[in-house]
Amino acid sequence: MARARIIRAKAGLTDIYRRWYTEMAGALPDTVAGPVLELGSGGGFLKEFIPGLITSEILQVPGVDLTADGQCLPFRDQALRAIVMLDVMHHLPRVEYFFSEAQRCVKPGGVIVMVEPWVTAWSTIVFRFLHQEPFDPKASRWHFSASGPLSQANSALPWIVFQRDRHIFTRRFPRWRLEEISLNGAFSYILFGGVSYPSFLPWPALRLALNMEQVLVERLPALGLFAKLVLTLQE
Repeated sequence: MARARIIRAKAGLTDIYRRWYTEMAGALPDTVAGPVLELGSGGGFLKEFIPGLITSEILQVPGVDLTADGQCLPFRDQALRAIVMLDVMHHLPRVEYFFSEAQRCVKPGGVIVMVEPWVTAWSTIVFRFLHQEPFDPKASRWHFSASGPLSQANSALPWIVFQRDRHIFTRRFPRWRLEEISLNGAFSYILFGGVSYPSFLPWPALRLALNMEQVLVERLPALGLFAKLVLTLQE
């Protein structure tokens, strides 16, 4: 598919994905057995990092194992070790349905691991003026209408649920414990052009930017663009 070709054709973008995938794979529990499900696999290659990964998409996509909606998962109770996803949560029109389904399908001690957009001073500028998807940190509700698959989104949704409304999430889903929020990706994704635009700098310069930015984000969290989030299901 086109997205897969774009990712593989841009060395910098491939490197970003590899770093994200390495972190996601490293967050999986060693003490829980069972398969791992990826939602929104698209043109990614996470299967190279997680052996036996079940890939899925909401639409039929060549090379993907399963067609599935994250809000209604086709798995029996406690069938999964983990659910992983990259840039997916903020596309779910009723995200609370996903967390209920994940709680049903994941074994106690299992996890949800995701990389999602995050709201910071810098990302607010990027997502509001340089990104095509809706971005509304002031949205009063978690859900939004969608006329079809992938037809709507709110890039601020992960921040709303796990930062602004964390007390509400904890009350609604007390068995899901938020273990980690790690900010990353200040500017390299933009310089690489993402999946929509050409790279703005040659690869040697982009590699330097990629190696520098995590140290920068750790010292200046306001520059973060994305966040890795890890949740563990309690007994």
